[in-house]
Amino acid sequence: MGELGAILVAARDEEQRIAATVERLRAVFPGVEVIVADDGSNDRTAEVAERAGARVLRLPAQGKGQALTLAERVAPPGPLLVCDADLEGDLSPLLEADAELAIAVFTEPQGGGFGIAKRAARSLIRAYAGFVAVEPLSGQRVFSQRARETCFPLAAGFGCEVGATVDAVRSGLRVAELELPLRHRPTGRDAAGFLHRGRQLADVLLAFGPQGRSFRGLRLPLAGWLLGARRHPAVTAVALLGLADDLWSGSERGFRAHLSSGRTTGVLKLVGIPVVGLLATRRLSGALLVGLGANFLNQLDTRPGRALKAYLVAALPARAPLGCAVLLLPYDLGERTMLGDAGSNALGAMLGLTSVSRLTERGRWLAIAALAGLTVLGERRSLGELIERTSPFAGLDRLGRRP
Repeated sequence: MGELGAILVAARDEEQRIAATVERLRAVFPGVEVIVADDGSNDRTAEVAERAGARVLRLPAQGKGQALTLAERVAPPGPLLVCDADLEGDLSPLLEADAELAIAVFTEPQGGGFGIAKRAARSLIRAYAGFVAVEPLSGQRVFSQRARETCFPLAAGFGCEVGATVDAVRSGLRVAELELPLRHRPTGRDAAGFLHRGRQLADVLLAFGPQGRSFRGLRLPLAGWLLGARRHPAVTAVALLGLADDLWSGSERGFRAHLSSGRTTGVLKLVGIPVVGLLATRRLSGALLVGLGANFLNQLDTRPGRALKAYLVAALPARAPLGCAVLLLPYDLGERTMLGDAGSNALGAMLGLTSVSRLTERGRWLAIAALAGLTVLGERRSLGELIERTSPFAGLDRLGRRP
């Protein structure tokens, strides 16, 4: 596979074990840089790892996949070894594997759960990629340079391993699993252990759902399509149109780019969302409010929490539903999920539909004029940049968001 470029270790609250892991890796792979991605530890993991000879990235708590992705960006070119922070054993045989993604399988199974997350992961990998994984959740892997380019950024959280396996197999790369005499700290059958495995299962399931790229280039689950589960058929239809754009859109941005390109998912939304609004409200003003509202929030969805905050500010006087936005806001601000077009369009449609019944005829047309003006402005300049330069909007926009 070639000489290792670096070793990546994601760690959170591993003060008691990280030094031994780093020292062992440096002894087995002399001269190879060990990069520890400290994923928001509350103890002295970062300091201990540095003293053991690792390069440490101090990161906010975002999840394993995000931490490894950020660590990969600072690693030199070449194959990468990725391993867990509590590992005991020799991973050097992975470098000799005839594969572009080599995965370690523990000779003696480790773990204290019932195997639910592992069975789900194995079944999903087989269904999506046709690969029968013995150890689908193994965090001990070697990526060739080609596999590195294919699999990074990794899926979020504990979904990073299954996401990498599926990406590699579906890209035609050779994937191999090797049995090795390794050990790590198994999670027990206690509250902490079951909570960990519950998070693991949730992240695995999310890794097989719709994915998006954040403004930082991280790969995150798209959660906004869940707004389509509301009982209002118009909101469901708009969310589905947005999801189509999330999954199959090209590089076009803005009305003019979509119209000049012809048949794009953006054109589908441009036509489809107002039609949904017209059918739902039986009013031209309703069609325009739904269409312009969906586009306005979509234009704002360029930074975590921005579209949701705008929705909440507008939803209070309009008496639009608040619960869904309140639930999604911490995950969006924490960069654990993204709204995507499905979510921002659905929120805009909800505002538009509510406004039809709350506003007078004159009020509806004033709102349409305001939204149309913002749409034209957004075609010429970034609404996000204007917000960032305008007080007090800039302060509200930054509230709760990571730097």
